[in-house]
Amino acid sequence: MKQTYNITGMSCNTCKVDIESALQSIKHVQSAVVDLDTTKVILDVSKPVLKNQLQYALLNTYSVNPIKPNKQQVVNPILMLFLVVFSLLSVTSFGQSELSGVIYEASTDNNPQPLFGANMIWLGTSVGTSTDINGQFKIPYNSNYKKLIVSYVGFKTDTIDVASNKTIKHYLNPTTDLDEVVVQSRKKATSRSYLKATNTMLVSSDELLKAACCNLSESFETNPSIDVNFSDAVTGTRQIKMLGLSSPYILIATENIPSVRGASQAFGLSFIPGTWVESIQITKGAGSVVNGYESIAGQINAELVKPTTDNSFFLNLYGASSTRLELNTHFNTSLSDKWSTGLYIHGNTHQEKHDVNNDGFLDMPVYSQVNLMNRWQYTDTEKGFVSFINLKYLNDDKQGGQLDFNPDTDKLTTNAWGSEINTQRYELSAKLGYVNPEIPWQSIGVQLAFSQHDQDSYFGLNQYDIEHTSVYTNVMYNSIIDDSRHKIKTGVNFTYDAYDEFAIGQNFERVERSFGAFGEYSFDNLEKFTLTAGLRFDSHNLLGEFITPRLHMRYSPWSKSAFRASIGRGKRSANIFAENQNLFASSRVFSILNSNGSIYGLDPEIAWNYGASYLQGFNLFGRAADVTFDFYRTDFKNQIVVDLENAQQVNFYNLEGDSYANSFQVELNYNVFNQFDFRTAYKFYDVKTEYQTGKLAKPLTPKHRFFANASYETNIKNNSNWKFDVTYNWLSQQRFASTTSNVLPYVLDDYSPTIGTINAQVTKVFSPKFEVYLGGENITNVRQSNPIVSAENPFGSSFDTNFVYGPIFGSMYYAGLRYKLK
Repeated sequence: MKQTYNITGMSCNTCKVDIESALQSIKHVQSAVVDLDTTKVILDVSKPVLKNQLQYALLNTYSVNPIKPNKQQVVNPILMLFLVVFSLLSVTSFGQSELSGVIYEASTDNNPQPLFGANMIWLGTSVGTSTDINGQFKIPYNSNYKKLIVSYVGFKTDTIDVASNKTIKHYLNPTTDLDEVVVQSRKKATSRSYLKATNTMLVSSDELLKAACCNLSESFETNPSIDVNFSDAVTGTRQIKMLGLSSPYILIATENIPSVRGASQAFGLSFIPGTWVESIQITKGAGSVVNGYESIAGQINAELVKPTTDNSFFLNLYGASSTRLELNTHFNTSLSDKWSTGLYIHGNTHQEKHDVNNDGFLDMPVYSQVNLMNRWQYTDTEKGFVSFINLKYLNDDKQGGQLDFNPDTDKLTTNAWGSEINTQRYELSAKLGYVNPEIPWQSIGVQLAFSQHDQDSYFGLNQYDIEHTSVYTNVMYNSIIDDSRHKIKTGVNFTYDAYDEFAIGQNFERVERSFGAFGEYSFDNLEKFTLTAGLRFDSHNLLGEFITPRLHMRYSPWSKSAFRASIGRGKRSANIFAENQNLFASSRVFSILNSNGSIYGLDPEIAWNYGASYLQGFNLFGRAADVTFDFYRTDFKNQIVVDLENAQQVNFYNLEGDSYANSFQVELNYNVFNQFDFRTAYKFYDVKTEYQTGKLAKPLTPKHRFFANASYETNIKNNSNWKFDVTYNWLSQQRFASTTSNVLPYVLDDYSPTIGTINAQVTKVFSPKFEVYLGGENITNVRQSNPIVSAENPFGSSFDTNFVYGPIFGSMYYAGLRYKLK
């Protein structure tokens, strides 16, 4: 095979001969021909060779840069024709007008709660829908529809007389059974729908308030579907996993715009303050084709608070025993009957140095963050327009390492080991929705997003800088076919990502451009069966042309049941340095073992995800309960293997063999008595990859996990009450990557100990305007005593900060207050 490189710095025939002779000495190089006129060298190789091998052979006298062959992308005409026909089908579909409204629980305390999942159906038809988390619904309407039936478990079924499509506001009353057991309901903090085809969990703001939840990475402590742990012992960064796979395999979006990706993959969750989040949707499995082709394990979407529904003023102050301080404040105002705006300010700081385990390193970094968002909302219900415009700015600085590290004198030296991560990020995004007032079952949505991410960082002697410019556009059309049981979505999108990285002493630059088109059909008869089938076609300048199919189904054979199944394909380009920045905090030597791929010499990752779940609601001792069983398997057809099995190296290479992740979970939710909810779950993981040394379990992935959460609220009296929340997590032993190549004092056991932690929080609500909270994390003070290998010799060959399986700091207590004005 042939490899072509540009060589700069040569200017004579003697240079030509020397270069050819030096390159031919490299293993697998059969011949080397230098062209002085074009300054190119063409290698005939039996196996691919890396750029750093050439630099080494030339003693770094000349600069060598690979020339990638141009790939001409030809759009498949058959696929494009299919998508055009799919789009035309939706445009020519027909239907009725639309009726909208809100369903509430009837209340005597002037504080009605919206009912999520209430069912509506027109009498004598199969046309129906259900309410969302805010109790809102939309249902097709024509003048022949006169009576709307509204039902909800535990409430009296009502029949509403409808004379026009004016907005409805209706209150359902609780019912009692024959044994006079009063059934009461309140807005659930976390809920699953019995009607959706996807296995989606909806987490409301009430659930987020059960913990301090200072940013999105800390929003999953009370959720059994997401695993949270620290990525290393230096940066203080929490990483999340779903279905046994790390966050790069999860599509993380903000209001359905992919946001935590590329350069922000490692720290992006900490860039979204918790108070900005209105709700979170967690979808297991492949997800929807509407949001792109990158999702493999699942999707997490954060909906932000809206200027028109958020408090006009909100203040949250937080302080922790670690001396961490946070401020969140919101200012929202209405400028006219159509325009509203909000200013959201977040700041956090931690400046005290802690070394509880006395290893000479900070247990958590010192840091500061300033995060601003200006949000604009435009609503014109008469003409059918609604839009949001967001402007964001972030500045985030972290410093970690040894206690006596001084960045002014010790940066990138062996005086002391230290790390700094300085990030600036700018974002502009906009969403425009249009619903045709004459035919409201047709709508068009446009999403636009631009971001500029600049990070300068170093970890000991390893420097890593990245600039990432990203553009995202998505245009989508929604309609129905005949009636609301048949829905269709079609659209096109374009993405642009420009990366400029400096890592392992080299510059890595690339531009990714992708144009895609998608179509998604949904069938929903509400009672028994729901199906969502999607297909998208993408043409990518580096990944080529490919198809992404996704399918989700739901079947309900009896009351309060839902069998679900899904299958889907995902494809992604791995950002090996940005996604694995924690590995720079070690003495490992980085090596890329492939060179024929289009990104870092590697091929893109491709995986199929298959899943099935069963949800059953029931009554236990007269109280509501539900149980969920789910199993998901992810099969990688190609994967970028991050091989840590040699303690002195980290090797990146394309998978040869098997790599899979099996995930099984059973979860029980039970309303034990009025105002007291209990949730418990068990998870089993079997995650294995074929490494060069054989098939092994994924490092630091517990095979078993047990979770329990209990929450209780006292009854509201004079607008005041108490809230209590306790969460327990237990993790089984986790495999360590091999350390047998270390010198004896630094050879670890094969597995970590088991670990269990308890978090708790108490909230006192004094009035609808004011509340205070007090909580503790890891209150049993469980602590990993030696998270850093060879901490006393950080420039030695065994130094590594990535063997973290549990808490480092020990117990941490916090307190805060919330004040709000409607």
